[in-house]
Amino acid sequence: MVFSSSIFLLYFLPIFLLVYQLTPRKFKNIVILLASIFFYSWGAPKFVFVILGSTIVDFFIVKTLYESDDALKRKILLGSSIFINLGLLMYFKYANFFVENVNAILASAGIEEMKWVSVVLPIGISFYTFQTLTYSIDIYRKIHAPLKKVTDYLLYIMSFPQMIAGPIVRFRSIAGQITDREDTIDDKLIGFYRFSIGLAKKVLIANVMAEQADAIFNVDNLEEISTASAWLGMFAYTFQIYFDFSGYSDMAIGLGRMMGFRFPENFNSPYIAKSISEFWRRWHITLGDFMRDYLYIPLGGNKVSTTRMYINLGAVFLLSGLWHGASWNFVIWGAYHGIFLILDRLFLIKFYKLIGNYAANLITFFIVMIGWVIFRMEDFDEMKIYLVKLFAFDTSLEPLEFISGFKFMFVFSILFSFIVNFKWGEKLEAYFFQNDNYNLLEYFIIISVCVFLFVISVSSITSSGFNPFIYFRF
Repeated sequence: MVFSSSIFLLYFLPIFLLVYQLTPRKFKNIVILLASIFFYSWGAPKFVFVILGSTIVDFFIVKTLYESDDALKRKILLGSSIFINLGLLMYFKYANFFVENVNAILASAGIEEMKWVSVVLPIGISFYTFQTLTYSIDIYRKIHAPLKKVTDYLLYIMSFPQMIAGPIVRFRSIAGQITDREDTIDDKLIGFYRFSIGLAKKVLIANVMAEQADAIFNVDNLEEISTASAWLGMFAYTFQIYFDFSGYSDMAIGLGRMMGFRFPENFNSPYIAKSISEFWRRWHITLGDFMRDYLYIPLGGNKVSTTRMYINLGAVFLLSGLWHGASWNFVIWGAYHGIFLILDRLFLIKFYKLIGNYAANLITFFIVMIGWVIFRMEDFDEMKIYLVKLFAFDTSLEPLEFISGFKFMFVFSILFSFIVNFKWGEKLEAYFFQNDNYNLLEYFIIISVCVFLFVISVSSITSSGFNPFIYFRF
């Protein structure tokens, strides 16, 4: 079940909100937990038992870790917790990838390949794993005390708003909210407003961009597309992945807000970045924060030699790329961004300051778009053909084929991606997305916008069979 499906919007969500509202405060967490188990079971009925079992075991391991004063015992328990959670991730997400590559090596050496039954990838396993890691590591570091009830820990791990597509909610940022929070009428209205904005971004913009991108990337023979078509496909996918991912984050943040949770922001207008370093401070913020605090800093961070620092950056982004999917193109994409991060520190930041903000933004956006081509295409031969096509500059006058509604939504994509480059746009975004205090008239306007966007989005979903879910690899 995904947020942008009619079954979620017309059945699951209204029933859940009604039951949640009528439930006494002390039982609200149980309602969320039961709803989350049902939500996840809808798409992965077998794996839900693995999550429940491993999470319960992990809860008691970390509880014992917290209560122990023996340094060695604490390290062993932490290692056990990390081993269980990373073990699940490695098996379900990367076992097929590992076997495929081993078999390729064996085949090239003329050796019989390994027999293997492919493992089905459970939705959201990467987000699940990272949240369990933040819990055990934060408890080990004594940043926060553990939760007292196993049901509260299950709620933290399995809460349906953010389980399948993030944001990655670190334990320290939400621990107090699990056991003590308020959900006021303002929270419900602002939450629904944020959810409706995210739904519209996903359904009205991202789905249109996705259909246009698919029409170009998925042709039978990429050799036949023109340079103009290649650029059109790249632009479409660039805006698809942003509005799809940020839309899901908005929906998760909105759903959490309706229940009194304050989930962290995950995107901050990433396409206005003036360098790749800035891009990663704005794109998938919770992943970047996780990689920094739980991988980059433990490796030494900036407190090492320059050469070692660059090696650390490269390693972090190789792993970040692999986190996105078990395929070599994701590793290459991670390395690609890692190289530009290193170049930023070597000389690019100074160069960008010389050429000015707008030129720096344009160059960075171009670098990001090329990266998205790598990110999308698993087949190396097709990737090479597509990248060559981008710069072939053929003189073909073949007319571009636009799907219905693309031109209109393309303009909106550009507007909403770059609006905060202007002072008036920055003020407008701050008012609509960062303001928690509205007067009666403003609330009326917000409710009207919510209802309008919600109805239009649901109408689009029910009238179209095209509603891709691009996070199955995560």
